[in-house]
Amino acid sequence: MDGLSLRGIHKFFGAVETIKGVDLDVASGEFVVFVGPSGCGKSTLLRMVSGLESVTSGTITINGRDVTRVAPAKRGVAMVFQSYALFPHMTVAENISFGLRLSGTSKQEVDRRVRDVADTLQITPLLERRPKQLSGGQRQRVAIGRAIIRNPEVFLFDEPLSNLDAALRVQMRLEIAHLHHQIGATMVYVTHDQIEAMTLADRIVVLNEGRIEQVGSPIDLYGAPANKFVAQFIGSPRMNFFSARVETVAGERKLALGTRTIALGDDISAREGDAITLGIRPEHLCLTDTSGHLFEGDVDFVERLGNETIAYLSTPGSNEPIAVRVPAMRDLAPDQRVPVGLTEGHIHLFANSGASLGRLELGGAGAHGV
Repeated sequence: MDGLSLRGIHKFFGAVETIKGVDLDVASGEFVVFVGPSGCGKSTLLRMVSGLESVTSGTITINGRDVTRVAPAKRGVAMVFQSYALFPHMTVAENISFGLRLSGTSKQEVDRRVRDVADTLQITPLLERRPKQLSGGQRQRVAIGRAIIRNPEVFLFDEPLSNLDAALRVQMRLEIAHLHHQIGATMVYVTHDQIEAMTLADRIVVLNEGRIEQVGSPIDLYGAPANKFVAQFIGSPRMNFFSARVETVAGERKLALGTRTIALGDDISAREGDAITLGIRPEHLCLTDTSGHLFEGDVDFVERLGNETIAYLSTPGSNEPIAVRVPAMRDLAPDQRVPVGLTEGHIHLFANSGASLGRLELGGAGAHGV
């Protein structure tokens, strides 16, 4: 198939297995983002695609060509690193064209392609400067330009924005998204930043301990996580979790959540006595009046973000503070006791194993399985 394909990829460092049987297809022109906690294997996997790390077993193909044992320079990939890795003694133009000049490309062709890349990245006025004369964002554009000029089949980005300040990261995210739209190249991107993943990706690959937990669009992963790990990793603030047990009342299976009893639909495979974890996103909780609340919580911390406020509360039903999105101007004080209710939205259900059991739709006074 066109694009990038990984089949049965394993990687051992000595006796330690870091990549544990990864299968993945990235379509031609797709933007795929690898996310996961530190040490999950996302950068190792990217380096194996680039050829900078060997594959213990498995197959990597690019546009139908087996490149598993092919040298990095002959794979048709270009990599942009977290560090800009620019030659300090070379100008911007010389940095961008370095690979072409090594390959013996004519000066006329090199100059033409450098101008095209500089125009694309809007760095033409910088071509005669040296890296020390550039800002962090400008250096990153030069590093991207060095990759673009090779016309690779696959672009690989290894946390390219992590060295930039917050405002510059936003700007560079927009520029990378525009670049992908403009050139239509296949891109694989590694990041710790959920906002980068959610805003850039066509699909997100969630990795954990060398395995893929779930692959899907940002909205799919946020709204229908395959397991508790994905549910708590995707989303900021993270999903809130509550413990419950299935009970049978008048022949109907139900869960108790605070003062509310929620019926389970026939599509939820849980039996009486099963321990269940309930997951609720912060936007599906609210601070309400005392007549209709689920439970009360004590304010631990208030995070004011301008357009919204996140309240973190201690509650009897959760071992960790729960997060609730509230209106930006809501007046809250530490240790204040507030009533918490449900809004329209979803409750996610997870088995003891962490696997998803489905979700319950919240609406009005009741809930039903979806």
